[in-house]
Amino acid sequence: MAYARHHGVYLTDSQGFVLDIYYQGTEAEIQQCARPDGRVPLVSGVAFFSVETAEHLLATHVSPPLDACTYMGLDSGARPVQLSLFFDILLCMARNVSREDYLVGRPPEVGQGDADVAGYLQGARAQLWRELHDQPLTMAYVPDGSYSYMTSSASEFLHSLTFPGAPGAQVVHSQVEEPQLLGAGSSVVSCLLQGPVRLDSGSVLQHCHLQGPIHIGPGCFVSGLDIAQSKALHGLELHDVVLQGHHVRLHGTPIHAFTLVGRLDSWERQGTGTYLNMSWSEFFQKTGIRNWDLWDPDTPPAERCLLSARLFPMLHPSRALGPQDMLWMLDPQEEAGEALWAWRASWRLSWEQLQPCLDRAATLASRRDLFFRQALHKARRVLEAQQDLSLRPLIWAAVREGCPGPLLATLDQVAAGTGDPGVAARALACVADVLGCWAEGRGGLRSGPAANPEWLRPFSYLESGDLARGVEALAQERDKWLSRPALLVRAARHYEGAGQILVRQAVMSAQHFVSTEPVELPAPGQWVVAECPARVDFSGGWSDTPPLAYELGGAVVGLAVRVDGRRPIGARARRIWEPGLWLAAGPRQDEMAMKIVCQSMDDLQDYCQPHAPGALLKAAFICAGIVSVHSKLPLSEQLLRTFGCGFELHTWSELPHGSGLGTSSILAGTALAALQRAAGRMMDTEALIHAVLHLEQVLTTGGGWQDQVGGLMPGIKVGRSRAQLPLKVEVEEIMVPEGFVQTLNDHLLLVYTGKTRLARNLLQDVLRSWYARLPAVVQNAHSLLKHTDACAEAFRQGSLPLLGQCLTVYWKQKKLMAPGCEPLAVRRMMDVLAPHVHGQSLAGAGGGGFLYVLTKKPRQKEAVEAVLAKTEGLGNYSVHLVEVDTQGLSLRLLGSGTST
Repeated sequence: MAYARHHGVYLTDSQGFVLDIYYQGTEAEIQQCARPDGRVPLVSGVAFFSVETAEHLLATHVSPPLDACTYMGLDSGARPVQLSLFFDILLCMARNVSREDYLVGRPPEVGQGDADVAGYLQGARAQLWRELHDQPLTMAYVPDGSYSYMTSSASEFLHSLTFPGAPGAQVVHSQVEEPQLLGAGSSVVSCLLQGPVRLDSGSVLQHCHLQGPIHIGPGCFVSGLDIAQSKALHGLELHDVVLQGHHVRLHGTPIHAFTLVGRLDSWERQGTGTYLNMSWSEFFQKTGIRNWDLWDPDTPPAERCLLSARLFPMLHPSRALGPQDMLWMLDPQEEAGEALWAWRASWRLSWEQLQPCLDRAATLASRRDLFFRQALHKARRVLEAQQDLSLRPLIWAAVREGCPGPLLATLDQVAAGTGDPGVAARALACVADVLGCWAEGRGGLRSGPAANPEWLRPFSYLESGDLARGVEALAQERDKWLSRPALLVRAARHYEGAGQILVRQAVMSAQHFVSTEPVELPAPGQWVVAECPARVDFSGGWSDTPPLAYELGGAVVGLAVRVDGRRPIGARARRIWEPGLWLAAGPRQDEMAMKIVCQSMDDLQDYCQPHAPGALLKAAFICAGIVSVHSKLPLSEQLLRTFGCGFELHTWSELPHGSGLGTSSILAGTALAALQRAAGRMMDTEALIHAVLHLEQVLTTGGGWQDQVGGLMPGIKVGRSRAQLPLKVEVEEIMVPEGFVQTLNDHLLLVYTGKTRLARNLLQDVLRSWYARLPAVVQNAHSLLKHTDACAEAFRQGSLPLLGQCLTVYWKQKKLMAPGCEPLAVRRMMDVLAPHVHGQSLAGAGGGGFLYVLTKKPRQKEAVEAVLAKTEGLGNYSVHLVEVDTQGLSLRLLGSGTST
């Protein structure tokens, strides 16, 4: 309250409405304003106007005499009116202020002038009262807030920029190679510090590019030095000084000038005055500088102060000037005579004379350049050290400031120079982000195809492993696509496609864990049948998706499940006498809707186009090693040489497309298992899990490992992959209490939502967010891993309520990972089911497909159907029984009774 006697204070009621504003109020008035914490709310410089209030205020700018507050009135020849935001505009809204008192008052900054001013102000205030008095004025109180008025004191300035009690240095928009050399309570803003740069507590560096070794002691402020000038600091230890570089324009000529003053120097005109924290007499004695060097002989002694002293060299007749032309004054040694001579030979200005010559445009331009210089160093370090820091803010800044070129060049260098495909893929994803931001929301959707023939050459280099040439070719092609938003977006898509090539190569390292053993070859015509359950994910989904699976590590709890008592996914294969490949796929084993005959290698060429008919089956033949797309032999000759026959492969799934139950990956697993056995080879389930990873990369659908782990392995388990390459998946069975599997069967239901999942677009969006290392996505990804352990423990305890909580948390995590994965009809469905379930989630990535619910009561299929039947707008849904499958993948030879 003592502090408030010299300031404006708000008087408010219990709801926060302002009743009055006192300026330098009496003790009694200030006491009235006291809050429960014994403090009073000072008038702050921040005011927020609602739309309605702003409209009322703006309406006054054309009404005399208030029009004279703006150029509108001035240009009309009106007498200027000076009004106070707080004591004219806001005060008239205060509830306890009467019209009479308000009209005769005047803001504190307006003195007791003549009667004309008072009358003019009264008219202006009357107009404000009419417009604004009825507007409500409230005050927001900041607890523990304090005021800090800026003065000309360097000490106070430094205090405002540092945190004396802070445990470490404050580093903002800066790249510091040796951060351990920054003292606690120091501050570094928009700097690039290379090598050993020591900064002691209480000192500040701003807008500097310095190369160590440099030691800046306590109480210093250093600003505007570039790497060339930083050499002047080598071998010095600064204490309590302010050293600044300035962009100056003298008669149209740009120069770089430097000023040096002491932290304790006074800028007041009165008083004895100091320079470099010492008296003038001491300074003269120490440096050899004389009174007449600084001031004209006719300058009155009272005006001989720091402001008017011609201390600062601007131009020298024979050489460029630098910080050393000021720094010598701190410690004049034997070379002081030469330094003093050079200083005297320079054309110098005082601080007063220098101010009008400062080139603010050049200063801002140089600060912008330094900001991006340090940011590019930081970007390189973030990518190469694989740090979880987002470069998206830098990308937006570079695009908006018109500086995307240097950023693109840096990203190209990182991608081409690294030996790590993960680092290169992230760098290419950042290039895609730059191009996408450059399009400024125009040019179409970011997600889309990336197979334009113009990009085939750089893609072929990447496919062959020639990263450097691939990145160079990408950049050459990119330069042709920068002219308009549509081309920028398409180029961004192709950079994401290039990144996916590198992800595929990383995931293909899973082949290291794929091995087969020879077994007896089935007779021609004998079917090998592989059948599998579907899978339901209970926790950790998305963490299994490359590159998360090998950059962060993955962990997923999944269940193998039968749907309506059936194992819905399967494949069968057999050898046939014709030397070709017969492919068929259908909704059921006995109903093949699609049939394809491959008689040449040309028929197999679309194996890597996921939407091509039979692409998955063709990829299975290639990944099983039955045919080689790189061989120059015709298809029939390849088959006859190795097997003496051809093959027939059928696959089926009784689940709808986009079910979210892992169909395509599990289908790939059954196809590979059946083909390998038909070719006289066996593969254990662990090898098969990695073989499916490889197949999906060949097919170019991407995807993770949780689907095949969930469906090929029996029961309830947790799959894990470590943050490393080669990518290896390990599976651990979760042991549950006796009888709990049956309890789970009685309480778990599947509801088909009628909505088809759009996994590919969801996947592209999630990978884009991960590569951008958006903080919310990084935090959520770590949370997925942590939550998986809690879910596994809930299974071990056999607790349905705990599992329900896990599902609820898991669905929130999925929605954070892939915004938009919850269609409106699904949300409506989940809302009506909420009172009847412990928890629920959409299967897989979300967006549609199957919803699985853990009901509070057992055997609730009919009850759930009844609840949904009463709800409008749900569309074509259906409810299905589900039970845990304890068998996993089954493989049998028809006609021989053999099963494995």
